[in-house]
Amino acid sequence: MDQIEKAQTQTQARRLHDDYALLQIETDVSGIAGAVRVTLNRPNALNALSQALLTELQQALDSVADSAARVVILAGAGRAFCAGHDLAEMRAQPSQAYYQALFTQCSKLMLTIQRMPQPVIAQVHGIATAAGCQLVAMCDLAVAASDARFAVSGVNLGLFCATPSVPLSRNISRKQAFEMLVTGDFIDAPTACDRGLINRVAAPDALASEVAALAQRICSKPRTAIEAGKGLFYRQLEMGIEAAYQLAGQTMACNMMDDSALEGTQAFLEKRPPNW
Repeated sequence: MDQIEKAQTQTQARRLHDDYALLQIETDVSGIAGAVRVTLNRPNALNALSQALLTELQQALDSVADSAARVVILAGAGRAFCAGHDLAEMRAQPSQAYYQALFTQCSKLMLTIQRMPQPVIAQVHGIATAAGCQLVAMCDLAVAASDARFAVSGVNLGLFCATPSVPLSRNISRKQAFEMLVTGDFIDAPTACDRGLINRVAAPDALASEVAALAQRICSKPRTAIEAGKGLFYRQLEMGIEAAYQLAGQTMACNMMDDSALEGTQAFLEKRPPNW
């Protein structure tokens, strides 16, 4: 590593470890180089998404996206993953302009999760409700404790969970998503897994290790393939099938010219482990 690269790496590390009032940032989680865990840290409020927390989380994810990180784990401190927006804060400022700005800020954050090059894994325990459930749905992958519960429960307060409906309806079937939205009912972790909202269910005391194992598998793969693959995955979903195939072919052709892909295919032909 030359002096410029070393300085860049040190700068990135400082940015990731900046002091946050409402977040905890850990790097090289479980000894996995490149694994970063971002923990929502408002435990007394069940990690409700106040404007301040949304701002800090946006700043942290922007820093991670521009760093050497390989995978991001999003977790919550205390008894819950995230209980959604901070309703007390919202009720204190009843103006349409305020609400519009708040939901625009939240939507920007959600799109950042999808657009950043690193895969993002939600590590879910306790409850994930309303915008907290939205966070789970926006993450690329999700692992939940067996006693975790999920709901888009705004309708119980007279507020349809409109913004959470966007990723929810892109994770599970329309009728299942709509039922959750109009009833506000909770579903448990096994049901969430069956419906495709989460990938895996783990015993509560094994949740962190299950997430770490998934992060390790991702970090063992070439960075270029993972980053190109994530970008392609979401772009093609919004396209017609012909355009999707065209973009996928271009992505694979570019990926195939990368040194890691050339080494990987050569190693396969020679029946040896790849030297990445």
